[in-house]
Amino acid sequence: MWSHTSMQRITIGWREWVGLPDLGVQAIKAKVDTGARSSALHAWDVEIATGNGTPTVHFTLHPYQRDLRRTVRASAPLLDMRMVRASSGHEEERPVIRTQMSLFGRSWPIDVTLSRRDAMGFRMLLGRQAVRGRFVVDPGRSFLGGRPEKGTR
Repeated sequence: MWSHTSMQRITIGWREWVGLPDLGVQAIKAKVDTGARSSALHAWDVEIATGNGTPTVHFTLHPYQRDLRRTVRASAPLLDMRMVRASSGHEEERPVIRTQMSLFGRSWPIDVTLSRRDAMGFRMLLGRQAVRGRFVVDPGRSFLGGRPEKGTR
């Protein structure tokens, strides 16, 4: 038997527009994938700098699908290097960063691996660690958090 708790969780769809304000990204379309443990962001020209004693990752990303002209150059402290098994079964070591994500007017830190996702349909994959305890996912719905205004995507 299913029971209600005193804290109702917000329902999100299988894909949502999210913000990554620390990276300078107002809106990026993310596929919500509860089968994936961690989140992933499409990035290339990934460079790890070790100056000042704190490793920093510098990278470039296209926040919008099918738009190769608009790019964002971003930087974040390197949190970790992690072996990740892709859906194809291939394992690769990826840099991990922690950044703020916003959705439904809420913002919280999430861990994100950086990887080339050229062949993937979404620039970002939102794994279960990022949504656990915050949202319920309705796989039959999309963009319940709204869509960005024209000009911001």
